[in-house]
Amino acid sequence: MSRQQIRSNQLITTFGPGAMVDLPHKSIIVAGLENWAFEPGKPCLVEEPRLAAKLARLLRQQNQAFKGHSIELRTPPPAGDAMFQRGRITPGVTGYIFPHWFIVQNVVLSPQKNRRRRLVMQGQLEDGTGKFKDKNKSYSVVPVRFVRACRKGHVGDIQWREFAHGGQTNCQQDLWMEERGTTGDLADVWIICDCGAVRSMSDAAESGTLGNCNGSRPWLDDSEGVCGETNRLLLRTASNAYFPQTLPVISIPNGMKKVESVVLSLWDTHLCKITSVEQLSMVKGIIPGLAEELGTLTDVEVFEVMQIIHEGKQTSSVAKPVKEVEFDALSGADIEQQTDEPNGDFFVRRLPAANWQHVKLAAVDNVVLVHRLREVVALLGFTRFEPESADVTGELDMQVQRAPIVRDAKWMPVSENRGEGIFLQFNPDAIESWATGELVMKRAAELEGSLEKWKKDHPNSRVEFPGASYIMLHSLSHLLISAISLECGYPLSSLRERIYAPDGKGAMEGRYGILIYTSSSGSEGTLGGLVQSARDIRKHLFRAMQLGTLCSNDPVCSSHGVKNGGIDRISGSACHGCLYISETSCERFNQFLDRSLVVPTIDRSGCAFFTV
Repeated sequence: MSRQQIRSNQLITTFGPGAMVDLPHKSIIVAGLENWAFEPGKPCLVEEPRLAAKLARLLRQQNQAFKGHSIELRTPPPAGDAMFQRGRITPGVTGYIFPHWFIVQNVVLSPQKNRRRRLVMQGQLEDGTGKFKDKNKSYSVVPVRFVRACRKGHVGDIQWREFAHGGQTNCQQDLWMEERGTTGDLADVWIICDCGAVRSMSDAAESGTLGNCNGSRPWLDDSEGVCGETNRLLLRTASNAYFPQTLPVISIPNGMKKVESVVLSLWDTHLCKITSVEQLSMVKGIIPGLAEELGTLTDVEVFEVMQIIHEGKQTSSVAKPVKEVEFDALSGADIEQQTDEPNGDFFVRRLPAANWQHVKLAAVDNVVLVHRLREVVALLGFTRFEPESADVTGELDMQVQRAPIVRDAKWMPVSENRGEGIFLQFNPDAIESWATGELVMKRAAELEGSLEKWKKDHPNSRVEFPGASYIMLHSLSHLLISAISLECGYPLSSLRERIYAPDGKGAMEGRYGILIYTSSSGSEGTLGGLVQSARDIRKHLFRAMQLGTLCSNDPVCSSHGVKNGGIDRISGSACHGCLYISETSCERFNQFLDRSLVVPTIDRSGCAFFTV
């Protein structure tokens, strides 16, 4: 396949292998990790053992051929001036030309005076110029915007001749894309063959029209073979063409020891059924490679960590989900002192209670100033058509069929960002008492019913209802982000959130909190604006409550959704006038929101956590 270098400053972990990118004169699909070239001796390594162990465990679950006990983490290579220079590979990222069909930028009129342009393949273009030559005149081309894809992430060219003729054909006459309207709607776009065959693009949107998927993976330059899924029409620049599966963690100093990292990565496949040190020693001699993977670790120290996992103890980060480790570190902050000098990758201090306490904020236990934090975000794979985000505890679902970004994983791409933030810790008794109220439980049942209705139209989704407590904290977070952004010095789209709440399955019990933070690859994320806002958190919380009480779209917003069969996953009181923020800021794609659980609205008042 044709190669194209991508400058690495165009590449972030939310835009990695498998993503389709429009360049000035062509379209490419970002290649797999095998084609990311690093300068010899400078692999851009990032140290985050807790994240590396989580990734190794996920990769082993996804691919039994994966042999490593851990994974290297690397940032994308810096861009070089050329991908290949005198036989020497310089740092950079490869992209493959995709799709292979193009539209000639020469408009002609049909007998019915409709605008049409030629459909040509890459092999019909001139070498060097990339233009299409017809009757001694060269014309520019643009990539066709339609491709086929399946739920497993496979993507490929539409077989335009077969599509136009309704099946297999030997016809080799010219193909045209004709516009029979001005709306750009699929019904106005037609594929025409000079032999007389004609078909509307609206047919391509119907299930089964584009046939079954052949497992094409152009980002890896291979095919898995027939995958059993039905091809679906996809606009390669559409928002549903690429959903990266990322796993972000906040770096906690000494968050995971080496022995914990190794045991966690080997737990599911080799260690989970071992019950004694003697059995461990025997198994090491039976399972090929296990002794090498455990390295110099003694059987006793390995088994001690195994016991922690077996007994469900929470004394080690091995037994804790991603967010649980973070919550414990944030909530355990020391009280702020005048002699504090923020330094390092993680520096947090509790704000004295006298600075923010109020009778209406009795449910807030602690306000923590996050002077310094380091966020490491790993890209594990991607999906198309439907996003699959981490669960309430910050863990990725091991059962999700994500498309791989590499054949043989030895390292995974990450972005490393530094920033600051505000952490609010809530009283668990206050939240749990509120959540068991009759009106709150009734509202939660309505929202869960709305989700179940949505899942009937999305049978492949694995989304689970997170509970009223999570939805309340999530909605408050959005209101608080909007309130803080007015004064903190950061634009709203630069602020991000992490919600801490129990998952209903035993994890995160008694832990309720909100982290609002900003992070960037440079120093722009540590300018102090959020920490300063935390000192005025009482004012910002009251402003957030006022923002939630009345929406510019009321009474429609406060009453829509559950009552009239809304189309959202959670059809609560939420819209672009009140709760929706940039999707890059929200950890749940602007879903699981309802301001009526936070403050009274004009439609309902009995289920609000706060009183204004």
